[in-house]
Amino acid sequence: MSRILNAFNALMRRDFRRKTLRVSARSFATDDGDGAAGDLGRRLKDSAETVVIGGGCVGVSLAYHLAKAGQKDVVLLEKSELTAGSTWHAAGLTTYYHPGINLKKIHYYSIKLFEQLEAETGQAVGFHQPGSIRIASTPIRVDELKYQMSRTHWHPTPQFLIGPEKIQQLFPLLNMNKVLAGLYNPGDGHIDPYSLTMALAAGARMYGAQIYPHAPVTGLTPTADGRWDVQTPHGTIRANRIVNATGFWARELGLMIGFQHPTVPVHHQYVVTATVPEVKALKTELPVIRDLEGSYYLRQERDGLLFGPYESEEKMMLQDSWIRDGVPPGFGKELFESDLDRIMDHVEMAMEMVPVLKNADIINIVSGPITYTPDLLPMIGPHQGARNYWTAIGFGYGIIHSGGVGKFLSDWIMSGEPPYDLIECDPNRYGHWTTVPYVCAKARESYGFNNVVGCPKEERFAGRPTSRVSGVYELLKDKCSMGFHAGWEQPHYFHKPGDDTGYKPSFRRTNWFRPVGRECKLVMEGVGVIDLSPFGKFMVKGDDSHRLLDRLFANTLPKVGQTNISHMLTPRGRVYAEVTLTQIAPGEFLLITGSGSELHDLRWIEREVSDGDYHVSVSNVTDEIGVLGIAGPKSRTVLQKLTDEDMSDAAFRFLLCKSIQLAGVPVRAIRISYTGELGWELYMDMKNMSAVYQALMEAGQDEDIDNFGTYAMSSLRLEKGFRAWGAEMNCDTNPLEAGLDYFIKLNKPADFIGKQALLEIKAQGLSRRLAFLTLDTDDIDPEGNETVWHNGQVVGNTTSGSYSYTTQQSLAFAYLPVHLIHVGQQVEVELLGKKYLATVTQEPLVLTEPTRTRLQKKSKRS
Repeated sequence: MSRILNAFNALMRRDFRRKTLRVSARSFATDDGDGAAGDLGRRLKDSAETVVIGGGCVGVSLAYHLAKAGQKDVVLLEKSELTAGSTWHAAGLTTYYHPGINLKKIHYYSIKLFEQLEAETGQAVGFHQPGSIRIASTPIRVDELKYQMSRTHWHPTPQFLIGPEKIQQLFPLLNMNKVLAGLYNPGDGHIDPYSLTMALAAGARMYGAQIYPHAPVTGLTPTADGRWDVQTPHGTIRANRIVNATGFWARELGLMIGFQHPTVPVHHQYVVTATVPEVKALKTELPVIRDLEGSYYLRQERDGLLFGPYESEEKMMLQDSWIRDGVPPGFGKELFESDLDRIMDHVEMAMEMVPVLKNADIINIVSGPITYTPDLLPMIGPHQGARNYWTAIGFGYGIIHSGGVGKFLSDWIMSGEPPYDLIECDPNRYGHWTTVPYVCAKARESYGFNNVVGCPKEERFAGRPTSRVSGVYELLKDKCSMGFHAGWEQPHYFHKPGDDTGYKPSFRRTNWFRPVGRECKLVMEGVGVIDLSPFGKFMVKGDDSHRLLDRLFANTLPKVGQTNISHMLTPRGRVYAEVTLTQIAPGEFLLITGSGSELHDLRWIEREVSDGDYHVSVSNVTDEIGVLGIAGPKSRTVLQKLTDEDMSDAAFRFLLCKSIQLAGVPVRAIRISYTGELGWELYMDMKNMSAVYQALMEAGQDEDIDNFGTYAMSSLRLEKGFRAWGAEMNCDTNPLEAGLDYFIKLNKPADFIGKQALLEIKAQGLSRRLAFLTLDTDDIDPEGNETVWHNGQVVGNTTSGSYSYTTQQSLAFAYLPVHLIHVGQQVEVELLGKKYLATVTQEPLVLTEPTRTRLQKKSKRS
């Protein structure tokens, strides 16, 4: 320890900060290939197809991919030098691993690109691939590694669960006293960020892109036809689209057009040692290690070591003054003052795990800004509220994301739709509720959460609640476990006296299991109420509303006073959104979508309105309207006590919508329930929601009315065979393989988006279909995205799963090859390292209430 501190003090005496504020001419020269300063002796182009703003590795990667894909007139503008900002000082880690699903594709593509980029461009990239190991030193960490393996086997990502003996063989300098297991990714490693960016820039120019350093954007002006005038000191470029890839300047660029992007710079430090004799003596490079309990990464740097910690939220440091005052002029290739005291806990843990560090001399401590969003994921894609404005910002791990994100956005720009689903990175997942205090609180939490155990149903509580609380939040908050959905607080489940309360994450059934079963029984046998206010809600009306919606949706439009389930498809026939569509008056429609896709769907609708020149108005009324769901066989009895409207089955049929008075409050009631039981969704002014809720609870006392949450609703919908957007259907799936044929009207006259693609898909036949599985499990249930096996081979993946309290077994949906979807077919689902027997079962396992009612009537007639 004393040696580390002495080395640190010596660095201070050498005026470390002054030394690191200036980078060497050798490493960071401004020769960007077009002459000094990017040859701004000549005028900028007058027009461009795409202007990428920002010359870090992500922005340059996008320019490279667009130009390589054949787009003409690609321009990149950089305010100072390429790599200025966060790229130049990054540790350069590269890994196949990601706990998410499709972000694995981003990582995978990046590494494959880095492997061949030098051969393609002639520019060395300094790519090292010694592999990496994520160290588990507690039993729950071992469970976490098994959990991630079950979600990776159906991807091409090379990843293996290895034991202590193999770990020591790969990294002989480890203290193995606490090591239980490791997650090994061969092919992982690190790359020189500067060389990578220069290689991408060389490739971009090779394919025709133009790169202008020292060309700051001073203004952005939208034109009437959806293009942009991009102003710089060297002239104005008229661009068909612009992409904000400006790193920690993203917020400032966004403010030019009225957006307050929820990003904030954080201080990230890493330490570089001098030569370590034990490292120098090795014949092969050490793999990168990530000590999950110690919350740091460590890799070999020449003959020494480099390690970087992620401090707790109490100790980490934000540069939140940049949100308030802006980034200091001229800041680009500068660093912050280092602070070893802040990371000493992690230094001690690193020295315990890698004992040779105790005698290592520190030669450098790098403390630089990296950008965080509230949830640590970047913001990638077109932004709602401004035509042809795209973002590629908020990268906490920009190096490994750079290649894949450049390709992803390029494919989207060139084809008009995302190549695969990446809604977790959609910039439109944020909204007005992401205030500065919220952004800062979540960034602190997310930085500290970098290596926290990632259990299913994870909740993070910093910055909550936001301004998005429903009219019944105050009545419910102390009775339930709240979940977070697009800024909203929504009950997951309710607790009773004697229940084990509190947030207790686990990879197995935990304290929510019994309460959720109680709520499922409530809805199946009695009556329950659920807060559904987080639904996204839009009003569409005008002369062209029918024409617009007929173009957007694959289903026929409902008649006045009726509701249906409809889907928006992409041109390739993928499922972009699922929407409940109600025509509440002639030419006036209410559209209901999931909370997580509110602005995602609104942007798609608004784009079609602009491109098609429709005479309609589209308004987002999500925050104005509260929604209560009431479900169960006694729900009609309760409602009838509060209204003069005839609620009988004959008068108020399934999928009808009526405006009624409920306890004297105007309510729009739709007979529908995602539980599959008898039920209604009640839409009302948010300010009246509390009064309606209390009236329902009072009126239902004799029926033992109670609350239920989203966990119960999810279990009930699954046993009814209901698909969910984001799980069974998304931009990775077409509606035919998802079993949505009933909602897709290929014979309707309107040429809806995706119709031609679906006709071709249907003609070619399907290679896979969604199957309904029952599982023989113990204390664990599928969640979705687990690997499905058959005869020792990976054959598919689950999409969602739950325990069915009605039938007392685990259930899952899964995509399987068509030859394995017949009823009775047995496969295996991998859960926590064990393969559980699963059987393809006829769906639904439990009939919906409308189906049961119809069969009962038919039986009586016969």
